[in-house]
Order: sequence, then structure tokens, then C-alpha cells
Amino acid sequence: MSIIKLTIDDQMVEVPQGSTILDAARMAGSYIPALCDHPDLKPIGSCKLCIVSVKGLDRYPTACNTLAEEGMVVQTKTDELQEMRRNTLEMLLALTNHPTSCLFCDRKNECGDLRECMRKFPVTVGCKYCPKNEECELQEAVRFVGLEKIRYNITFKNMPVLREPFFDRNYSLCIMCSRCVRTCQEVRGVGVLSGNPDFHRNHWIGPQSLQEADCKFCGACVDACPTGALYVRSEKWQKPEIAVSTICPYCGVGCRLKLGVKEGRVISVHPDRDGPVNKGQACVKGHFGLEEIVHHPDRLTTPLIKRNGRLEEASWEEALNLIAERFTEIKNKYGPDSLGALSSSRCTNEENYLVAKLARAAFGTNNVDNCARVCHAPSVTGLAACFGSGAATNSFDQIEDADVIFIIGSNTTEAHPIVSLKMIKAVSKGAKIIVADPRKIELVDLASIWLNLKPGTNIALLNAMMNVILRERLEDRDFISNRTEGFEEFRKVVMEYPPERSAQITGVCEEDIIEAARLYAKAKNAMIVYSLGITEHITGTANVMSLGNLAMLTGNVGREATGVMPLRGQNNVQGACDMGALPNVHVGYQPVADGNIQSKFEQAWKVKLPATPGQTSTQMLDCATDGKIKGLYILGEDPAQTDPDTNKVRASLESLDFLVVQEIFPTETTKYADVILPAASFAECDGTFTNGERRIQRVNKAIPPICGLENWQTICLIAQKMGYPMKYNHPSEIMEEIAALAPMFAGVSFPRLGSRGLQWPCPSVDHPGTETLHVDKFSRGLGKFNAVEHKYPAEQPDADYPLILTTGRRREHYNCGSMTRRSKGIMWVWPEEAIEISPADARELGVGDGEEVVVRSKRGVVRTKARVTDKSSRGVAFMSFHYPDVLTNLLTNASLDPQAKTPEYKACAIRIEKVTC
Repeated sequence: MSIIKLTIDDQMVEVPQGSTILDAARMAGSYIPALCDHPDLKPIGSCKLCIVSVKGLDRYPTACNTLAEEGMVVQTKTDELQEMRRNTLEMLLALTNHPTSCLFCDRKNECGDLRECMRKFPVTVGCKYCPKNEECELQEAVRFVGLEKIRYNITFKNMPVLREPFFDRNYSLCIMCSRCVRTCQEVRGVGVLSGNPDFHRNHWIGPQSLQEADCKFCGACVDACPTGALYVRSEKWQKPEIAVSTICPYCGVGCRLKLGVKEGRVISVHPDRDGPVNKGQACVKGHFGLEEIVHHPDRLTTPLIKRNGRLEEASWEEALNLIAERFTEIKNKYGPDSLGALSSSRCTNEENYLVAKLARAAFGTNNVDNCARVCHAPSVTGLAACFGSGAATNSFDQIEDADVIFIIGSNTTEAHPIVSLKMIKAVSKGAKIIVADPRKIELVDLASIWLNLKPGTNIALLNAMMNVILRERLEDRDFISNRTEGFEEFRKVVMEYPPERSAQITGVCEEDIIEAARLYAKAKNAMIVYSLGITEHITGTANVMSLGNLAMLTGNVGREATGVMPLRGQNNVQGACDMGALPNVHVGYQPVADGNIQSKFEQAWKVKLPATPGQTSTQMLDCATDGKIKGLYILGEDPAQTDPDTNKVRASLESLDFLVVQEIFPTETTKYADVILPAASFAECDGTFTNGERRIQRVNKAIPPICGLENWQTICLIAQKMGYPMKYNHPSEIMEEIAALAPMFAGVSFPRLGSRGLQWPCPSVDHPGTETLHVDKFSRGLGKFNAVEHKYPAEQPDADYPLILTTGRRREHYNCGSMTRRSKGIMWVWPEEAIEISPADARELGVGDGEEVVVRSKRGVVRTKARVTDKSSRGVAFMSFHYPDVLTNLLTNASLDPQAKTPEYKACAIRIEKVTC
């Protein structure tokens, strides 16, 4: 990128070509008022406050939309500029009738924390009653230009304050800068807001109700507002003493947030503009679904022991002693493999590493797993089979530069909203989108092609697309010849899937399959993005392999803006696998059955280790029913709600001799625990998370742990009381041990992570991390084509169960809902579960929108409301699994992918019955 030099206020500045004068001024440290400008928005120059003087020009250009040029000499604060700005600002205040008491009060510095205005201004207009007091950009502009009064009469508009689920809209304080409207449209791609510029009277921003207008409540408009017109209700009248930057604990995108802390409490949450992934954006959960959760009265704060069928409070010492005693008894009586541990994709890398170490070194078993088993285990297995590495090949930012994005099995705008912003930006730059999904998800509106396939027919669709590519000779022959193997066997299978055959299997019309294949294959840079709609099938691993086949067939891997990107469901599901919380590998995917690896870990941990791979989480629960697993430690997971075939899971938990659950809130699983240990939340922990693009980022403790111990300390104490010495002074020491044992993390340390983190592999202390995998060669050497055949879901609809149920997430909620359901605002927006059915199915069933129905499968029954929507295709219904009062997983199918042992959530046969009484 070319660099240009210019002079700002007698200071030489270097900026990238394409920067504006305002960009250069900010880099030089010169403040210029710009109330309509925002870093995320296209500059419009409407407020005229950012005018500057440029040597050689006979006019005063607006700095926000005037490009900096080589050799420019700019002055930002001359007497003439300031006089013009005062006049402009005075006119702006008069036109918008903005209250001026807060701007010109000569006693406001004496107010302190008083709640009554010293000059007896009305509550609504007193300077201490504007929530943006001393944070307001308008106040800053007034001070900078030296405006001390205005010559025009101002009439306070006294407009009604519009109350939304999380924030208030007070348009008496609006200056019509249009930042909120433009942010909603340009940045978020939603366009809910619209201006009503009734100047001198009652200008405001519509609509009247954001909830009725299908607002996503991301909060971006609130963050962009320069005044107090939009303000988070819970943050009014209290300001944080410190701000701590950390990582969001919800999905696997890895958004960086700033937690505002006052007197040991988190009082505010805002997206961090320095976040390398989110860049100042957040979703409704990350923005508004955390502050209330950290200090919720339902938090578990003390250990609980079940005595005579009742849970009673106990000390940490008593609870930990009991855990060590019972686990040791079971181990000695039944052998090490009678114990197991389920680690947590919600916890830090360091905590997951310690759970794996606890299981192997203290329990003496490889029976350790995490919730990736029921979501993205097929990604690890399938991508490793193709490329040699079971993780995303590229980086999220590269989505913006793709020419074609193939989104399959991912409802990105709801499950991973910040990633979807990059897709929206790509489309604005000319990219084409292909969506393959049984439901008419929001991204269909942006798509060039929608492949509305039947659930469980992904391989037939993908094989047909590759059939077209081969028949029309659109494959990348050089890439196939030089960088892959297994092509001929793969080719033979794919040629058995012409579009006309796959159309009959998938329900997608032949012409759309052909068009999608051509669009993807002809693109210079094509990227595949997928999620649980691919993995949660009995063919999950084969589905992922098929995506790898498509990428290699067209040479769309090993380059920027190409590749295969699995979107991870939980905040550290990638890291939990990386850290060896899996039954067959140590940290860094080093096989437990490899003698050299085993020897290395035995020397480091100073203990004899088991060499046989352990049981997966699904197998452990089955073994509990069979009496082979007697004791289980579960950290931060809720299988009694989130695993399929809930009745079977509950029977397994009831069969255990001893169950320990560590959680921040009571869940369906804690009901079965013999001991409940309170856990520290994300705001109370130091450590790291690894997001879906392999980026390891620092999690910073904002407040002390409410329960008294951080989770890594609890795990260490259990090990110590079982006789295995496990002691650290800080999580940074745990990461040092990880780096010493796993070559792919050898260059990772807390000091190196900074604010942007590092993407693995990072094999040395001077390595910058890896944004794009497989650039020159694949991790396995040659990429491998894997010939895979279509296989129908384990359960097909029939006369008794004529509909297919597929499951997923709501934008507002997360996993079992134990956190998000405790947010009043989120429950205001999305308070209850409903089964989504098509209008055609609703007519056939005689069911109206909002009516109660009973939903049955071969495994269970739930009662809920019907939501009639054209999002659902005929014959396909949809439910989420966030609500314990509507336990969707009572219905779902636990049939397993034979390779990854992942259950088939995404396709089970159901029937719906109208409630008649």
C-alpha cells in the first residue's frame, strides 16, 4: 500500500493512500469536530463542522470526505474556521431544538454526583440528567469551538421517550446526524431505521417500535449515537471506574468486548473497536446479554452436596474432599476406565487442558471429551482426512474479499451475526452468494441462488455440483495433479450423481444445481462456509469430506479468500479440541496411542499414562447405563438438555454412582448431581479462548470470582486431593506448559497475544501466526479426495410421523439458554419456543399461527406453540433447544455418525397434533 506525506497543523504525517484529511488529523492527534462522521460509515460531510484550511485552496473542504494528498498543508484550528464552526453549531442546535442547559451551564463542574440540578433545571434537560454527560460528542464540539451561548430561542420538544427492550430512544436529544440510520443500513445490512426530519419541531427516527419492525437489537445504533438520544437503560447514571477488554463467551466468532467495572461489579458491556474480528460490532447476546448475567441472583456461589436426596450447602474443603474420596474409591474398585470427564467448550484453553490432564494423570483414563462431540467433531475428522488439519483453512476477514461464498448448513445471520456482516460487506463489493439450506433463512434475500434441499441430502447435492464441474471441464487440473491424491476413485463416484438424479433425492431443481456449480467453479476466489447443518447428521464426517472435495476440485484452498470455514457454535469449541479434551489425542492433536507421544507426556507430567483411546461423550453416557462408567465430572456442559434423545441421557445420568457438575447456574444436568461446584464466569477468569478461525485471544479477569475460586484452581485442587500434584500460580504458566508440549503452539504465550491474538499454528516465538492454511502444501502433504456416497438420514418420515424436524439456534439465545434466559431484555425479545411450520403444512394440519400443538416423535413428546412462516419448506419443521419447558431434544434422534460419533440432530421424523381442549 502506497504511503503519502502531508502536514497537519505544522506536523508531518504519513498515511496510507486513500485516507481522508480527517484520518490524517486523527493520526496527528489533532481533534476536529465531526458529528455526522463515524469510522464505520461512508463520509457524507453533512454537519460541516470538520471544515479545514488547505494551502492553495480558495475554499474550506470538509475533512471527512476529502482525500489527503501528497504534500498537502492543512490547518485545522484557525480563528476563521472556529468562527464558521460556531455559526454552524449554533444553527444545528437551533434547527434541532437540542437542550442547551447541559452545554452552557456555568456551574456544571460543581455538580459532582448530585441527582438534582443546582440551577433547578427540569429533570429532562438538566446537565446531570443527560446520560451522555461528559461523554457527549456535542459537548466536546461546543467546548472545542468555544460556543458559549446561542442567539435563537430553543423550545424543549419534550417528546415521549420510546422504551425498547434494552435501551431508550429520546429524540428530544437527537441532532439528526443520521449515524444510527446509516449504521443500520451500511454496517448491519438491516435498514430498520428511517429519518423523519421535521426541523424546528418534532424530528425523530422511525419506526415507532423497533421490536415490531424486526430490529435485531445489535446495539450498533446506540454505539454510533453522538448524544444521549440512544442510551442503554442499565448504564444510565452510573459510569465505570475501569474498562477491561476480554472475549465474548457466546459463539465461536471471538468478539472482543469492553467490560465496564465499578466497585467490583460489571455495569456495562460494549464491543471493542480494537477487536480483530468484530471491530466494534456485537450481536444482541454479546452487547446486552452479559452484564445482567454475571451478577444474577441465580448464580451458584457455594458448593452443594446431595444428602438424603436434598442439596445442601457445603464448604469448598468438604466438597473437594468428598469428590476426591468418591472418585478414588470408584477408581480403586472398578478401575480407571470407570471414571470419565466432560470438559467445556465454554471454558478457557487452560481449563480444558487441565481437565484433560486431570482425566489422564489423576483418574488414569482417556475417557475425556467435550461438546464438540455433538456438534463439530465431524469437522475435525473430515477436514483432517482431506487436508491433514481439522480446522478452518482461512480467516474471517477474508470472507469480505471472496468472489463467491457458498453457505451450506449455516444460518449465519442468527447463529454467527458478526461473520454475516462480512458476508454483507462482500456482497456490497460485488460477491455472489449461494445458500444451501432447507429453510428460507435471512441470507436467502442476498443470495443469487437458493438450494432448498431436504435435510440430510447434502452429499447428493455436492456430488451433483461436482459432477457438473467435471462434465463441463471446470475443474482446476493443475491443482488436482500437483497437490492432491485419490482423484480417480473420487471421480468414479461423483459421475454417478448427475443433476437429474440428485434433484430427485434433494428436491432441488436440476437447473439450480447446474447454475450453482458453474458459479462456484468459475469464481477466482470461492469460499465455503458451513456449520451444524452439515455436521449434525449420521453422514456428518462424509458431508465435511465432500466440502473438502469441492474446494480441492476447483483449487479453492490454500489461498486468501478461499477455503473451507466451519463456524463453531460455542466460544471455545475449537480450543477445547485443540487442548486435548478428546479421548484419542493430547493437546495439539498428538495421538495418545503413539508411543513417542506417550513417553513425552509421561516425562512432562511424571506419571504413567493410559495408551488406549478412551470413550467419547456419547459412548460414556451409554456406558453409564451399562454400568461401565461409574463416576463422571462435567464442567460447564448440560447434556440433559442439549444432547439428543433426552430421556436416554437422563437415564444415563441417573445410572451413575457419583456425578460432579461444575456450573455457573442451575441446569437440567445439575438436577442429577451428587456434588455441584460453583464455577467462575468469563468475567472472573484469566486465560485464552480460540475462535473459529484458530485465533487464540486473551480472556482478562474483570472482577474476582464470585464463588471464591477460578475454575483452573478447582481442577488443580481435585487432582491434588486425589494424590496427583497439579499446581500453578497463574494461567499463563499453564499456557507455557502447553507451548512446551505442543509444537503447533510453541510460539504462543500471554505476552505475545496482545490485543489481536495469534492464529495457530504458531511453531516458534518469532512466528507471526498463520492466517491461511495449506498455502504451499497440505498439512498431510497431498490433499486427499474422499469418495463419499449419499446416505439417507437414519429416520425417514412415514404415515405416522410425516414431517421432518430440524433444529438450530435463535439469534437471541445460546445453547441450553441457562445464561440468555436470565436476561430480561432478551426474554422480552424472544420469550418462548415455538415450532416453525410452513403455511401449507399449517393448512393441512388445521393449525393457526400461535395455536398450541403437541409434537411427537418415536422418543418423546413436547407441547409448544406453532409459528406459521414461509421460512419453513413444506414437510420440514424447525425448533431450537434453548428452553427447558419445551425440551426439543426429547424428540431428537441419537443415531451416530460412525466416524465422529456425532448424533443426528438435524433430521428426525415427527407429527404435529392440534390441541383441541
